[in-house]
Amino acid sequence: MSDNLISQPAKKNFDFIDSIRCLSMMCIVFEHATHVGIYIFPSVDTKNIVYMCLVQLAKLGTISFFVLAGFLIGSNFTKYTPLEYFKRRLSNTFIPWIIWSLIFVFAMTYKFYYIRHEDPSFNLGQTISESFITVYFYSNYWFIINFLICIGVLLLFRKHLYSLWLGAILLLFTLIYSVNIYFSWFPPMHTMAIFGFVFFLWLGAQLNKHWTAVAAWINSIPNYIWAILFVATFALSVYETINLYQQHNIDPYNTLRFSNILYSLVCILILLKIRDFGFTKYFKPRETTFGIYLIHYIIVFNVLPEILRPFHFPEPKDMSIFLMVALSLLRFIIVYSLTFGLVALLNKTKLKWTIGR
Repeated sequence: MSDNLISQPAKKNFDFIDSIRCLSMMCIVFEHATHVGIYIFPSVDTKNIVYMCLVQLAKLGTISFFVLAGFLIGSNFTKYTPLEYFKRRLSNTFIPWIIWSLIFVFAMTYKFYYIRHEDPSFNLGQTISESFITVYFYSNYWFIINFLICIGVLLLFRKHLYSLWLGAILLLFTLIYSVNIYFSWFPPMHTMAIFGFVFFLWLGAQLNKHWTAVAAWINSIPNYIWAILFVATFALSVYETINLYQQHNIDPYNTLRFSNILYSLVCILILLKIRDFGFTKYFKPRETTFGIYLIHYIIVFNVLPEILRPFHFPEPKDMSIFLMVALSLLRFIIVYSLTFGLVALLNKTKLKWTIGR
């Protein structure tokens, strides 16, 4: 084995990573439950900015997941051969992903069929095709394939996992995607950023390797400095979203906006400083987190609208700010509660393998 792969010390207790993953998953569910469209306001007014703030508040979830996965990945890379490690990831993630993504394709197709089948121009084959494209390229299911590709890239350069030059190259790929948001040299949506997230896996591995020094550095910075950094990067992220919105950018909420990368990393460091989130143990993150990711968007798309339909809420642009914020919280509570309940139920049956780990 190359000297570049530093041998790992005795196993440490990293249970706090599960707690932070639980919080990150809550952020992802909140973002998806809150985000009901992009250009749904006629202008950038106060109400639109509040909506942007709600979406941005939870925008750390995706980058956080890659960093935390990288945090746990380094030691596992040294325990297994590349083929063994990849097989483990496939068995734990790929089969459940296939099952639930196909369920989502069916659910989406059925919904569109129910709505449009009486229209003479309705084409079932085209609807199925559009559902496949939407699910695998534009919904949350893009994450797993992207994640496996990112792991594959690190496996290819396994002997250089801790090399700074590798990190520099991976960061360059990420920044290319950040710049591309403005120029659209290729499709700028973050769901298409196949190599844009590998850097965050690599960064997580570095945090693990240097954890003692990193933890000491994080703790040495006063809380008020972290608070200032949080507010500053949050404000910068909202400002960039406003700027992209005014340019009618195709994806003004893109996860790989440079400002959102800074915001996400600051949030991750703050969470790593706090570490102790006792309430997360009640959500059993190790058993439920992946299942919640797989199922929640099906609830958002197919179930949530039917629950809210009888209340005839106005469009966001016609709501008061108070109602918009309150409804966003309600949407999150409904989606997370239903998804968590379903995952917890599956975990008690022989079908628990369908939600993976």
